Amino acid sequence: MLDLRKIRAIGLDLDDTLWPIWPAIERAELQLTQWLALRAPLASQVMADPDHRLSLRNQLVRERPDIGHDMSAMRREIIRMALSRGGEDTSLAEPAFEVFFEHRMRVDLYADALPALRFLASRYPVVAISNGNADVDRVGIGAHFSASLSAHIFGVGKPDARIFHAAAAAAGVAADEVLHIGDDPALDVLGGLDAGMQTAWLNRSELAWTHDRQPHVSVTNLDQLCALLGGDPD
Repeated sequence: MLDLRKIRAIGLDLDDTLWPIWPAIERAELQLTQWLALRAPLASQVMADPDHRLSLRNQLVRERPDIGHDMSAMRREIIRMALSRGGEDTSLAEPAFEVFFEHRMRVDLYADALPALRFLASRYPVVAISNGNADVDRVGIGAHFSASLSAHIFGVGKPDARIFHAAAAAAGVAADEVLHIGDDPALDVLGGLDAGMQTAWLNRSELAWTHDRQPHVSVTNLDQLCALLGGDPD
C-alpha cells in the first residue's frame, strides 16, 4: 500500500507510460528509410528490413557492449553499419540519425498523460527517468518536469539504482520519498523497489503480475493514480 505521507517527489517513466513508443519508432524508421533511399539506397534497403536491422543490432550488442545503454549511440552506429555494408558514405550516419530522431520525438500522448502531468507537477517535483532517448522539451512537455534523466546521458539505465538515486537527488529528496511510476515490471517496479522507492505499476494492458515482490500500487491509467494521490487530474 502507498504511504501518501512520505511522497515528496515523483519519478516518471516516459515510453509506454506517457505515450505508446512503437508507433513513434515505426514512423521514424519510415522517414529514415525514405531519406536514405535518395542518398544511400543500399543502406535504405537494409534499414527497411526488420531482419537486417535486428542482425545489425545483435552484432553491435556483441561488439560494443559499452554503448548498450545509449539508444542514440546504438541507432547512429546501426545506420553507420548499414551504410558501410552497402559501400556508401558513412558520413551520412549523423544527418540520417537526426531525421530519425526528429520523428521519434513526434509522439502521440495517451489521453490521460497531460492532465496527470499537470496534476502531479502542481503538487510535486517530477523527474523523468528513462532508458530511452526521448527529450521532454522536444516532445513538448518539459515544463512539467523539474529534471530529466536518460540512460544515454547519465551513463547507466534502469534498473540500476544509481539512476533512481540521481533522480531523487535532482528532486532534492531522499529515495524513500519518491514515488516512481512506470509500465515495466522489471525496470520500473523492481528497479524502483531496489532503489528504496515506492512504486506504482502502470498496467495499461491489464497484464498479470508475475514477480514475487509487489508494487505499492497497480493502476490501469494515470487518472486512477491521481485519484489515489488525492485529486482530480482534470
